[in-house]
Amino acid sequence: MASAKILVVDDDPAIRNLIARYLSQQDYEVESAKDGETALECFDQFSPDLVVLDVNLPDTTGFILCQEMQSRTSVFILLLTSLTGEADKIKGFDKGADDYITKPFGLAELGARVRAILKRQRSVADSEPRSLVYGDLLIDPSRREVYIEDKLIPLSALEFDLLYCLASKPGRAWRRSELLQEVWDYDYEGEQRVVDVHIGQIRKKVEPDVNKPVLIKTIRGVGYMFDRRDKER
Repeated sequence: MASAKILVVDDDPAIRNLIARYLSQQDYEVESAKDGETALECFDQFSPDLVVLDVNLPDTTGFILCQEMQSRTSVFILLLTSLTGEADKIKGFDKGADDYITKPFGLAELGARVRAILKRQRSVADSEPRSLVYGDLLIDPSRREVYIEDKLIPLSALEFDLLYCLASKPGRAWRRSELLQEVWDYDYEGEQRVVDVHIGQIRKKVEPDVNKPVLIKTIRGVGYMFDRRDKER
């Protein structure tokens, strides 16, 4: 299998070069950029599988860049920042980030996060999962696309993985900790709220009425369940 392609975006040359050099040593194909404008140019030419993206850039923010990149492809995003508040983390996830790591950080930890994110991509490619169809809803894991009434629904990479996980086992009540282990494949102690954030984003895109969800239901005291009965009527 070809090496994953990673774009590193950070305005600090020392950090940018350190990350790029480390990831290159891990056999990834790596490009780097110092600001948002350069990052988008490189993004279109390089077509990365994952972007390690600093939140604070001289000409934009990582939050804005994250949304822009994910409007172009279903790229994975690992946000890198010195912000440590829970609100900042939730904002990152709300903008579609797949993971979030704070400065200062260890390269071994960064490598673990990168492998965990890319493992989801490999597992989809290796297992040749089947498409799921429930009434007007189509989830195609090969193309990583979701359609409702033949209309393409734009989802971030992580939103797609989370929806597919739920829909592949309809009727199962998932605990948040189980979803974190299944989808993120990483230890997110104390970060279970990120599941709620992403479920909320998915509901905005696929539910007929986000205030009365019928596709992804909340199981009080447990977590969430995909209910196919509403889609088979």
